[in-house]
Parts: sequence; C-alpha cells; structure tokens
Amino acid sequence: MKRFVNITAISASVFVLVAALWIALSIVRKHRRVTIVGAVLRQDADPNKQSPITGVKITAIAGATQSNATSDQLGQFTLILPKGFRRRQAITLEFQHGDYQPLKLEDFIGDKLYIARLVPLNKSARDDGRQPQQTIANVRVRYLVKTTTTADIGSAVKTFEVINKGNIPCRGGAPCSPDGKWRANIAATQLDAGEGNEFRNIRVSCIAGPCPFTKIEREVVTDDGRQLDLSARAWSDTATFLIEAEVVRTMVSDLVRESYPVIFGPSLSFSLPVAAEGPSLEAEVNGEQIVFPLSPSLSLSWGECTLSHNKDQTSVYRCELKVGYRFK
Repeated sequence: MKRFVNITAISASVFVLVAALWIALSIVRKHRRVTIVGAVLRQDADPNKQSPITGVKITAIAGATQSNATSDQLGQFTLILPKGFRRRQAITLEFQHGDYQPLKLEDFIGDKLYIARLVPLNKSARDDGRQPQQTIANVRVRYLVKTTTTADIGSAVKTFEVINKGNIPCRGGAPCSPDGKWRANIAATQLDAGEGNEFRNIRVSCIAGPCPFTKIEREVVTDDGRQLDLSARAWSDTATFLIEAEVVRTMVSDLVRESYPVIFGPSLSFSLPVAAEGPSLEAEVNGEQIVFPLSPSLSLSWGECTLSHNKDQTSVYRCELKVGYRFK
C-alpha cells in the first residue's frame, strides 16, 4: 500500500512539473517578439530581370498594431514585430516606393521568407515605345588598381680589406680568432643603393689572402633595403673581400582595367574587386561616347545606382535606367 502511495505521489509531482513547464513556455512564446524577413524585387516574367529594390517602405499591420522597415541595397527587409503579434496570426504587408505601384500582401505570420515583387510605374511607357527614348549602348566599366613593378636598374660591386698580421698570439686581447688563440682584426664597410632603390641577392666572398682564416662578422640591410652594413674578421694575414648585389627599384602605378556589366531589361549589374579605385561607366548615349564617373551619390544622368558589399568586401553595383532611356 505504501509503495502504491509513493508511485502516485511521484506521478503527481511529474504531472505538476510538466504542467508548470508548459505554462512557462507558453508565457515565453506569448511575450517573445516575432521577426519577419524578406526581400523586395522588381516584377518581371524573366527571373534574371527581377532586380532588388532599395528604399522600399514596408509596413506590417495586424489589427491596430503595426511595425515598419525599409529595404536595403539588396532589397532585404527585417521586421521585428511588437509583442502584440504572434505566429499564425493574419497579417497585412504594405510596400511603397515612389517608382513602383504600391503592393498589399495578405498573409500569415510564420517561419518563411516573404518575397514581394513590385511593378514599375513607368513600365508601360518603356514597353510600348510611344515615349521618345534615348539609347544607352556599349556600356563598359572602368576602374583603377594599384600595380607594383620591380625593375633591375644595375648592380653594386665593392672590395674591402681586413688588414692583419698572422701568427701573433692573442693573449686575451680583443679581437681574437674564434678559438681565442690568434690576434685578429675586424673591418667594416657600407653600401648605399640610392634614394628609392634597394639591394637584392647580396653576395660577400673572400677573394684574396688566407681566406680559410676569415669570417663574415656582420651583414645587415636596413628595412627599406637601401643600406648595407657589413664587417669581416681575419686572424691571419690581410684578406680581401668582394661585395656584389643587384640594385632594384620598386614602382607603384595606376593600371586601368575594364569590364562589362550584365544588363537585364532596364537594369545593369557589375562587381569590383576590393582594390578598385575611381570607378566609372563609359557608354554611348545616342551614339556619343561619354565617361560617367560614379560619384559618392551614385547618380547618373541616365540612371540611379546602388552599392552593396559582399562578405569578401567586393563591391556590387546595380543601376536602374531613368524614364526616357533604354539600353540598346
């Protein structure tokens, strides 16, 4: 009987614990904010022409509660809904942009990605050809990259002597031979490659005298490679050393690069490497070749551009034609 009572008590305790946990989770879910993530694209039957739209105002409405966001350069938006919103609740998403028709989507809050496609206001004018249009053709992307070239401008050759007399005991004086037995002498010399130059492939050799009884004591090149400091030790008779090195100059210059953008409908896209500088677009406008620098405002006479960056920091440009222009 006692054992039956214990089992009943344990079961009741487990039930109470499970019920309390369920209530706690329900409270957390109720007060936890829901996040909606999506993207806004240009409406087009061709998926290649569904370019992202920047600056779209998004409003989420559920009853008397609402939340707002704006799409970024990739067309992405994130709505952190107030506590009044909950999953599986009906929601209205409104999208507004000055160049596109307003869009209203009726949906439910759930674990999904919300994609909105907006119709351009000037789509009919571009498609039916009744509006006079200026043509943009042969579009190329131009930019600069720093390039480094190293030129071999000559060589350096120098000899120097370490004067000494052999077979004189060191007797504790300095300098001495490495084993401390014979008196030695140390001589030093310097070489200068010149302003803006540096030494490469330095070679130091003993070429005359009792070379087996010599040693290169010190060989140091400054950080910029311009100055060479060298010393040698001799503990027999006078020895002669030869220094040889190549002298090079490193030059940094601007290299012009060109690439071609991808054009779909009224939009063009291209990317630039991290090192790119001074980007511009070169195009024929009504047959006239013109270079259009991409200033910080990213505004062209014939288009509006947006800039975003990939994770590797490469730059991604997207440009949309203004009304009255078309790509040829």
